[in-house]
Amino acid sequence: MYLQRRNRILRSNAAIRSMVAETILRPSDFIVPLFIDEGENIQAEIASMPGYYRRSLDLTVKEVKELWAMGLKCVLLFIKCKDEWKDNTGKEAWNPNGLMQRSIKAIKEAVPDMLVMTDVALDPYSSYGHDGIVKNGEIVNDETVEALVKMSVSHAKAGTDFVAPSDMMDGRIGEIRRGLEENGFTKTGIMSYSAKYASCFYGPFRDALDSAPGFGDKKTYQMDYANRTEAIKETLMDVEEGADIVMVKPAMAYLDIIREIKNSVEVPVSAYQVSGEYAMIKAAAEKGWLDENKAVLECLSSIKRAGADLIATYFAKDVVRLISG
Repeated sequence: MYLQRRNRILRSNAAIRSMVAETILRPSDFIVPLFIDEGENIQAEIASMPGYYRRSLDLTVKEVKELWAMGLKCVLLFIKCKDEWKDNTGKEAWNPNGLMQRSIKAIKEAVPDMLVMTDVALDPYSSYGHDGIVKNGEIVNDETVEALVKMSVSHAKAGTDFVAPSDMMDGRIGEIRRGLEENGFTKTGIMSYSAKYASCFYGPFRDALDSAPGFGDKKTYQMDYANRTEAIKETLMDVEEGADIVMVKPAMAYLDIIREIKNSVEVPVSAYQVSGEYAMIKAAAEKGWLDENKAVLECLSSIKRAGADLIATYFAKDVVRLISG
């Protein structure tokens, strides 16, 4: 049999496959989410996220040093606020001595070159568990944006490299950029959760921070998963308002959205492989239904192949060990 082209030649052994691979995972691709709690010497495994932990600040700093030694260059911080500090204004979010602010300072002091990103949303601080201020059962937009600006400026004062607004309020990127500029923080970046969908895959994360909504759901501000062009519109608006990096969240069920946005913008695109996506792989692996390591590499490669320049994932340490081994 004569063939002009035999495509299998480039798949014939591991060496040639690695040489012609179009998508390559590197440690610098990953953003590592970290959950931080008050106290000392505390490390609590999150029940719905086996192998992942909520740590006190002292142990978080130790973890960050380990991440840096592994070649991981970026962390995304989330804090667990005590119930007695939660209210409907979210004022603890911009407390200069709050846990987030102390965490930023401690991490930058311990590992100055680690890129620190910080979550900007009110749900960890809200007595209602929503991303915004509640009035008459409604999550109000403009007052929430004012609070998010205060929160962002306080993070910048503490030394964060990027604020990461995850709230999905209208107009918040432009106002945050204005607030940073007016306060002299011209080097602080914004990674916007531009296409954040109202997804069932966030459940374990809400366990980690005790931030589930106290009533209703988040569908009046997070996006409808049925929509595609809306994601492009939202993202383009964020870029116009000053976002330096845009994000799609979740990742694995939204690979088409990642590609659409990658094709539409000229800023880096990030994607968040969320807690439910992590938990699904872990649960299936525990049942013996799939090989965890192979599943992790395949899923993360698919996210990068779809167009993500950066990937926030709870598997960051695991995948670095796999690709470095």
